[in-house]
Amino acid sequence: MSKRIIETDQAPQAIGTYSQAVKHQGLVFLSGQIPLDPISMEVVPGGIEAQIRRVFDNLSAVCSAAGGSLDDIIKLTVFLTDMGDFPQVNTIMGQYFTAPYPARAAVQVAALPKGVNVEMDAILGT
Repeated sequence: MSKRIIETDQAPQAIGTYSQAVKHQGLVFLSGQIPLDPISMEVVPGGIEAQIRRVFDNLSAVCSAAGGSLDDIIKLTVFLTDMGDFPQVNTIMGQYFTAPYPARAAVQVAALPKGVNVEMDAILGT
C-alpha cells in the first residue's frame, strides 16, 4: 500500500500524531483543521466568522500542497460546538466554493481542540 504525506507551512503544523493530509490511490484525506494561524499557531481572534474563514484558508493551503484546490473537495465534514453557527458556515462557504459543491455533513460536538468553535476535515479528489 502506497501513501504520500502532504505537508505545507501555509497551514498549521500538526499538533499531534497525525499528518496534515495523506494521499492514497487518487484521493487526499485532509486532517481536521481548526482556526489556528499557521505562523503563530494561535487561535485567530474575531469570533466565529473569523474562525470559519481561517479554517477554509487552512484547508485551501493543504489542498494546494496536494496539487488541488477547495473546488476539488468531494466530501467536507464540519464540526461545530454550536449548530446555531451553521448559517455563517453556509454564507462563508459560498464565498470559498463554486458549484457544484462537495458533499457535506455538519455535526455538533461538545468540544473541539484548543476550545475553538469549528473544525473541518475533507476528502479531496485529484
